[in-house]
Amino acid sequence: MQAEVKWIEDFKFLGQSQSGHSVVMDGNGGDTAPSPMEMVLMAAGGCSSVDVVDGLKSAGQSVSGCVAKLTTERRDTAPRLFTAINIHFDITGNELDEEVVAQVTANSLEKYCSVCLMLGAGITMTHSWSIVKSLS
Repeated sequence: MQAEVKWIEDFKFLGQSQSGHSVVMDGNGGDTAPSPMEMVLMAAGGCSSVDVVDGLKSAGQSVSGCVAKLTTERRDTAPRLFTAINIHFDITGNELDEEVVAQVTANSLEKYCSVCLMLGAGITMTHSWSIVKSLS
C-alpha cells in the first residue's frame, strides 16, 4: 500500500491514496479540513466498524445500522499523542443477540481492526527524504 501527501498552502495538505482517492487535511487544528490526528481517529472508527458489521452479518445477525462514536485523551505537550481512545458503537438491528454484539465488538478491537491494533501496540516509525529542485 502506498500514499502521497502534498503540501497545498499554509498548513493544508492533499493526501492521495493508491486506490486513487484524495482527502484534504489541515494541520492548523482542523480549521478548514480534518486534521491528521482526526483522520487517524476516523480511520480507527471506520476500520473497527467494518469488522463489527461484517462480524454481525457473519453471525447471522440482522444488523441495519452501526455508528461508532470515538472519544480520546491526548498528551498536553508535543508530541500530542493519544493516550486513550474509547469507541462506543451504536448498533441497530432486529433481535440482535447481546452476547454476539459483545463478542463481535471486543473481537474488532482485540483481534481484527488493523488501525486499532497499531494504535494500541505502537509501531516502529521510519523516515526517508529527498531534495526536489524547484522548476521556478
